[in-house]
Amino acid sequence: MSTVLTRRPGLSRLTTGRAPLHLACLGFVALVVLAALLAPWLAPADPNAVDLGNALAGPSADHLLGVDAAGRDTLARLLLGARTSLLGPLGVVAFSTVAGVLIGLAAGWRGGWLDSVLSRSTELVFAFPGMLLAILVVSVYGEGLLAPVTALAIAYLPYVSRLTRSLVLAERERPYVSAYRVQGHSAVQICLRHVLPAIAPIVLAQSTINFGYALMDLAGLSFLGLGVPALTPDWGRMVFDGQTAIQHGYPLSAIVPCVLIVLTVVAFNVVGERWADRVARRTP
Repeated sequence: MSTVLTRRPGLSRLTTGRAPLHLACLGFVALVVLAALLAPWLAPADPNAVDLGNALAGPSADHLLGVDAAGRDTLARLLLGARTSLLGPLGVVAFSTVAGVLIGLAAGWRGGWLDSVLSRSTELVFAFPGMLLAILVVSVYGEGLLAPVTALAIAYLPYVSRLTRSLVLAERERPYVSAYRVQGHSAVQICLRHVLPAIAPIVLAQSTINFGYALMDLAGLSFLGLGVPALTPDWGRMVFDGQTAIQHGYPLSAIVPCVLIVLTVVAFNVVGERWADRVARRTP
């Protein structure tokens, strides 16, 4: 069986054929996750400590990456911001994957009118841009992670559900499924114990790719001032706050988080596609 993931245009087309690139990206992802977990202990200062008298100061022994326009330590905000920047996409991927798998599993296994209703419903979501939906939701419910994460999870759900449906349609025709049916196993038992584990690697690979896109979308919302509150360390918010520093000729507080966002998105895309390619080659 050969399965093509539901990819979005852009960075997901990056070539992932070379193992060194994959290992480098995997190591970078591990480093970012580790930094996020250990951020409270690694941060050299309070990320929200304001020192206007030292605003826009360059790198020094006390502030290795300098400070922003409010005098806050850039390195401390980067480390603590990694938590928020990764937590949001994790919520998007967790919700969209669970809901998308359930919808795709039901549509692919049952078929008929249920498949038509669920498929048409997800196509309606496809027709509405995820970022626009997130902006509308945030404008109603205000700042915070919950509103944009929920909106983007709904927007990402069709990617997982369509992939799951296509995989289930192929799996249910396999001989082992017919054998379990003859033995009297219920549809729920077959789906949960056998079909779902068979398709899980490909679905997880798609979710890894979605994680990178979710990180980019949430950072974009924070850059527009529609994401996390102003005092919350976040990479997208740091780019937004760094606009003032750029105007005064001190771009470091904006450039560093911007570079981290790009590298993290690329790393997750490379790891996800490499995983998907390996699964596709090993699946008979």
